[in-house]
Amino acid sequence: MADFIQALDPAKLLLAETALAFIISPFTVPAYNLPIFLFGSYVQESSDAAQSLTLFAGLLPLSIFYDVLWMIKNEQGGFLRFLTVILLLLKIPTTGAFLIAMRQRGGQFPGLGTDINGPTVWSMPGGFTSGGRDGYQTVDDDTPRAPSKVSSVPAAPQPANQSGAYQSV
Repeated sequence: MADFIQALDPAKLLLAETALAFIISPFTVPAYNLPIFLFGSYVQESSDAAQSLTLFAGLLPLSIFYDVLWMIKNEQGGFLRFLTVILLLLKIPTTGAFLIAMRQRGGQFPGLGTDINGPTVWSMPGGFTSGGRDGYQTVDDDTPRAPSKVSSVPAAPQPANQSGAYQSV
């Protein structure tokens, strides 16, 4: 199944769904489908919109749920119901294709797969870890405080030049 979804072209799927949503939009159909697909067209064309791609990849499966609820609550003619179901069924592989595209662009859903204990080190300006100070620098201080503990370590004596050894300049 994953190979099938990877082989799909998200641009062509999105174009077909946008066209179908546009064609059926003047009739009694869910009003949110056309704006979602137009937003998806923008996201798909913009290669640097990782956050927008994440948003679209989240909105699309949510709209599948809303489509089912909308079809239960509202009546449609036979042909319009058929086209709405086709649009609903096309959303499933499109969601998979955009999730794969999102992973290829480096995006992910917040909270999924994030490494909190990873190599990220937080250092706030003026904080305890900033600049090797022991205390916190207040906003009113223009100059940083001198460290309260000054330790002087005597320099190690330099050995005489030995043949074959590295020399310091």
